[in-house]
Amino acid sequence: MISLEKGQKIDLTKENGHRLQKVFLGLNWGAIEKDGFFGKSTESVDLDGSCIAFSESGEVIDVVYYGNLESKENSIQHSGDDLTGDVDGDDGLDNEVISIDLPSVPESVNELYLVLNSFKGQDFATIPFAKIRIYEGDFSRVDEVFAEFDIANDPKFSGYIAMIMGKVYRKNGEWKFSAIGEPTRSDSLKTTLIDVKDRYFR
Repeated sequence: MISLEKGQKIDLTKENGHRLQKVFLGLNWGAIEKDGFFGKSTESVDLDGSCIAFSESGEVIDVVYYGNLESKENSIQHSGDDLTGDVDGDDGLDNEVISIDLPSVPESVNELYLVLNSFKGQDFATIPFAKIRIYEGDFSRVDEVFAEFDIANDPKFSGYIAMIMGKVYRKNGEWKFSAIGEPTRSDSLKTTLIDVKDRYFR
């Protein structure tokens, strides 16, 4: 398994040359632990992972998120909204999963941006952990993890409630993943979409 650093890119293939047909991007995060007068308490964290599909020129083709669980042609799917995060520490399971059936992605789509929004406006600095992993399997089964990216354990995310996690993109007919890991001042999926468009498609 590759532990990705910001800016690192990987081919969506396996070491043995087997080309991946369907990739799963699992998001895992923790609830916030607080010290109070009567001891420790847990505050649920509602993070929302979304996938924005762009054409080469920057036209928005589709958006898959908790309110729209499938792209128009079903090549991109979302497992559904998780409202709490891991309340008893990292259980090693994904809270939300986005799947991409690479051969079925329309030719009009060139880049798929994965973004994360804190629905209740909770600062990323207060969230104990947030990770993305790329694996082969299905929504409930992990066959093999081949890359992992720690997306929140960095002081630069302090004061932010949205981030651009990474992108899946075509290059010379091949699909690749780039770990972006950049915070954004946006406060909703809509404004995050606008920020992605302004940053990468000017």
